Amino acid sequence: MPEATYHEAFRFLGPTERLNFDEIERIARLAAGLGVTKIRLTGGEPLLRPGLPDLVHRLSALPGIEDVALTTNGVLLPRFAPALQQAGLRRVTVSLDSLDPAVFAHMSGGRGELSAVLQGIDAACAAGFAGGVKINTVVQRGVNDAGVPDILARFRHTGVTVRLIEYMDVGNLNGWDRADVVPSSELRARIAALWPLEPLLPRYRGEVARRYRYVDGAGEIGFVSSVSEPFCGMCSRARLSSDGKLYTCLFAATGTDLRALLRGNSSDADVDERLHATLSRIWRHRIDRYSEERARLPALLASGEQASRQEKIEMHYIGG
Repeated sequence: MPEATYHEAFRFLGPTERLNFDEIERIARLAAGLGVTKIRLTGGEPLLRPGLPDLVHRLSALPGIEDVALTTNGVLLPRFAPALQQAGLRRVTVSLDSLDPAVFAHMSGGRGELSAVLQGIDAACAAGFAGGVKINTVVQRGVNDAGVPDILARFRHTGVTVRLIEYMDVGNLNGWDRADVVPSSELRARIAALWPLEPLLPRYRGEVARRYRYVDGAGEIGFVSSVSEPFCGMCSRARLSSDGKLYTCLFAATGTDLRALLRGNSSDADVDERLHATLSRIWRHRIDRYSEERARLPALLASGEQASRQEKIEMHYIGG
């Protein structure tokens, strides 16, 4: 979140503009009735939301929901990890792009301390989440790619899974350039030269990360390759923003306003019926395939075709 835009005087959403826990639970319950089994709380920074363990407890108790997870910058985990685990949170993913303090500061916009994130990871491990602890590392050529082995070395033999994510053109503010992307295939070759790897089968259809394990038994790592190997056709995710808009793609330009349905003057039964129908319609008619279209962009430009460019929603608005 660039400080030039999101400065001290920036007006963020007020409490009444955000969905409350009853509304979040209501949408989640209807989604579970349509087949959703996993829910992830993400950001912005979800641990800033007061009473988050209560929301976790409510979501994990919904019929059909098998897994509630959290993505966080980790800074507040020492304070909240035990309560979240007791509330039913199964998995924690912490964003960590570098173990070099200077690189960490650069990639985090000068916000937060590396030591606090590492303490948060330790706290998550100590809390004993049933689904484990993962680290998400976005790899950018010439910025933090040289430090990837340091992160892997730190978490080998710990049970923590590091997932290496290709640098993506999310939003409109990160100055993305394809030359800054380190393809997963290149990264795998670099890592295998240090620690031989062998592939693992996906745990479920549509799993985003391709899984590998160290041959020496030191654990598992994952690669998320949405730039070099798009997987739009296997996507099974939707994203609900804090102000109640539903997006079916990380690179979407617009979402569907569910808050307006929730806060209409209709009866509870009518609201549920409309929400159920809306969720079903959105999913059945989704046509998102941005990453596949991005892969075709050079060919389109070479042929003289005009490639449409839409302003995309920012990642900090709908989460990773």
